[in-house]
Amino acid sequence: MTRPTLHPRLACCAIALAWSTASAQGLQPLSDDLLSAVQGRDGVSFDLSGFTMSGDARFTYHAPAPSAASAYIGSIYATRSDDAANPFGDPYRIDIVRGAPGMADIITLAFPENASGAQKWQAAYDWGVNADGIAFEGGSVVLKDVAFYGGGFQWTTPRVNEGIAFGLGLRMEVGNLLLRPRGRDDITQAEPASVTEQMNIRGLRIGAVDSSGNFLNTPWRIADVTSQPGIFNAVTDDAGNSRLRIGIDWPDANGAPLGGMQIDNLSFRSDVSGNVDLGSSRIGSMQIQYMDIRFKP
Repeated sequence: MTRPTLHPRLACCAIALAWSTASAQGLQPLSDDLLSAVQGRDGVSFDLSGFTMSGDARFTYHAPAPSAASAYIGSIYATRSDDAANPFGDPYRIDIVRGAPGMADIITLAFPENASGAQKWQAAYDWGVNADGIAFEGGSVVLKDVAFYGGGFQWTTPRVNEGIAFGLGLRMEVGNLLLRPRGRDDITQAEPASVTEQMNIRGLRIGAVDSSGNFLNTPWRIADVTSQPGIFNAVTDDAGNSRLRIGIDWPDANGAPLGGMQIDNLSFRSDVSGNVDLGSSRIGSMQIQYMDIRFKP
């Protein structure tokens, strides 16, 4: 995996200015009040030039005892094409922003705007589940030509209990989302002749929409740490069973943002049951008012 190329902006300017001032006037101690007033307002910007990741690593989630169930993803592959015309002008950005009074600070990861659509991801991974004495190898998931247009993640501590509170803004287009139960095969092609069984979601689009269901050029705010936080933690029921949980809280008085999803074509290929083409599909407008998913041990 190649190393990301970091391009701090404000930090470098501040260091240069501080050094020139110190050289001219001599170093002087700063009071605690002055130090506490300093804020990094521009964060750290970085690009992923020539990024590629591959290998045989496996990430496994084990359910709490006495359950022996587990689930894994492995053999992760990912690569991203670059915008040759604008190599470092549209970076990712990490910021730490001050939370509301009495609340923790918020870490944000902002995606590039990617207005030209030249930054595209290719990815693949294997997955499987082992539960109730059955080891199920699920095959491979392949993603082709994935483009993110703005949006990003937020992380902070939750208002109550433990875990991670998160926010997610998403505007994305996916050329092909392929589910291949017999292995990934040739991931450079969406319909290779050697793949005899797969599901192909072609032309997937997700983003914010207006009240009429028309796509906007902005991300869909699926969760927000201040107005509708997501939660990722472990919960224990009255019987003492711990469960992994992911959810999204109720929205504030402004309501949940509107999002839309469009699929150009959904098809299945099978050498057993035959091929099926279900055509296109669209959800013109949707909202997540509340979500609570708990994984059974």
